[in-house]
Amino acid sequence: MQKISTNEIRQKYLTFFRDKANCVIIESARLVPENDPTTLFTGSGMQPMVPYLLGQTHPLGARIADSQKCFRSQDIEEVGDNRHTTFFEMLGDWSLGDFFKKEQISFMWEFLTEEIKLDPKRLYFSAFAGNDTVPRDVETAQIWQSLFAAKNITANTNEDPENLGIREGDKIFFYGEKKNWWSRVGVPSKMPVGEPGGPDTEMFYDFNPELGRACVPGTPFSGEFCNVNCDCGRFMEIGNNVFMEYMRGENGFEKLAQQNVDYGGGLERLAASVNDNADVFMLDIFESSINKLEDLSGKNYTDSESVQYSFRVILDHIRAATFLIGDEVFPSNKDQGYFVRRLIRRAVRMGKKLGIENNFTKIIADEFVNFYEGHYTDFKNTKNNIFEALDKEETQFEITLEKGLKEFEKAKSFKAKDLFFFYQSLGFPFELMLDIMREKNITFNYAYLLESFEAERKAHADLSRSGAEQKFKGGLADTSEVVVKYHTATHLLHQALREVLGDKVFQKGSNLTAERLRFDFSYDSKMTDEQKAQVEQKVNAWIKKDMPVKAEDISQDEAKKRGAIGLFGEKYGDIVKVYTIGTDINRSTNTPSIEFCGGPHVEHTGVIGTFKIIKEEAVSAGVRRIKAVIS
Repeated sequence: MQKISTNEIRQKYLTFFRDKANCVIIESARLVPENDPTTLFTGSGMQPMVPYLLGQTHPLGARIADSQKCFRSQDIEEVGDNRHTTFFEMLGDWSLGDFFKKEQISFMWEFLTEEIKLDPKRLYFSAFAGNDTVPRDVETAQIWQSLFAAKNITANTNEDPENLGIREGDKIFFYGEKKNWWSRVGVPSKMPVGEPGGPDTEMFYDFNPELGRACVPGTPFSGEFCNVNCDCGRFMEIGNNVFMEYMRGENGFEKLAQQNVDYGGGLERLAASVNDNADVFMLDIFESSINKLEDLSGKNYTDSESVQYSFRVILDHIRAATFLIGDEVFPSNKDQGYFVRRLIRRAVRMGKKLGIENNFTKIIADEFVNFYEGHYTDFKNTKNNIFEALDKEETQFEITLEKGLKEFEKAKSFKAKDLFFFYQSLGFPFELMLDIMREKNITFNYAYLLESFEAERKAHADLSRSGAEQKFKGGLADTSEVVVKYHTATHLLHQALREVLGDKVFQKGSNLTAERLRFDFSYDSKMTDEQKAQVEQKVNAWIKKDMPVKAEDISQDEAKKRGAIGLFGEKYGDIVKVYTIGTDINRSTNTPSIEFCGGPHVEHTGVIGTFKIIKEEAVSAGVRRIKAVIS
């Protein structure tokens, strides 16, 4: 049995940083970043926090903590070993110009050794070795050493870990800028003037302390000398403190006026360490799902390497698809939906390999929903949509899978253009075809084949305006006339909500189609029927006045002086585009809305039509959602 449940570890972490570090606990952001066309998915805990790490004031203060849902599509090919997953939770905490190294390292030490009871003798840490422009981070190493000393544990520093490996008493390893430096653009030498960055200190758990200086025997990376960054599997990184303390100046690196802390640690990896088992699929997260798969297939998780591989792919892919669909990313051939389709179809193929004949993906998804819905309460509202989408995609793929496998078996060539043919004509995901090629002992260069396949796919795909790189800010599905009307209506809705519910209401995201608008906003209780009616009346009154909509490019300071509001969490440049609805450029009763926005909008409100709220519901703690139509 797992010593501490994964859900309990999450709660212990949030409670610890709330009570011990006085952090405000915030809800996880969605897996699809709202109004950010530069990236498809939220892939780290830091991602939603970058504006605040770069100087923007967080509305909830300088001490923040959370557990962030993450999806990394680039890890799909890695799934199948004992530690890689595409979906994971990243525990995080941030100090925005408040506490720094000594406090943060002490917090993490106490959490690891006292709260979740990891043996300090099995903990190791790394620090920045310094270079020609930034000094060695001796302070961090000394703080870790003092904490070890308090428990009567010798904690030597290893100056050249890759060459010397682990020596007796070594606990802190110095690495260069490629491993222990953080900035948005990479190593210090590549940072432009004005760019912030800083050293980091990573935390590792030793799963095989009995090996002394050696690697795990029998692995592809095994050797005489091991170190914490070795790929043999002995050590697992369980967290990373980034200390953002420098800025690249004209004459070298300078200390930042606001020094920040950014911690990120994988929840599943922490749980694996508590469980003292490097196989993350042996966590309680997957226990009931494994039992279901064993019942459905008649096979056991540990039967063989190939069976275990199939189990792991199914478990990871269905869990990821469950969370993605829960965030309204449905399987398709475009944008984020393309990845959901890949996940489901590869999982279905692995199910067939295990001998599962009937639809099973929604059965496995149900186990994950049951495990997570105590924390992610929105599953109560979304699970039926999740099960329906999974079942529909699985049934659709069943129609072509058997035929496609027969055709693939006949293939003589497996170049990118051949793989693209099977993808386009039969809906075979790239990873599924690689699995088959491996089974046929066909060798290939993964990176080259993937690059070539993507080039073929992009050359033939009709992404047009729906492509992720061409999406407009504001959650627009396209720029059709009706969607532009909906977009302008969200500005009126935003201001109406603030007038009815109070000025603590801020937009948290939006999604617009030709059929409806969806608007997320900060508010901690259900709206009454009277409040919804008041919001409708205000919006329709402003529409009826047929007020002009004016766009201006002005300084951010000037926009703020005028009372312009923007999307919660969005980072704006020095010059911003502001849309004003009304005749007065300064806020007044004739100017219901003035907002930062990238457009597009109608020229006057009278063309919008009649606004009607059709649903108001919870998204997560402190966040509500309105769905509305215009006619």
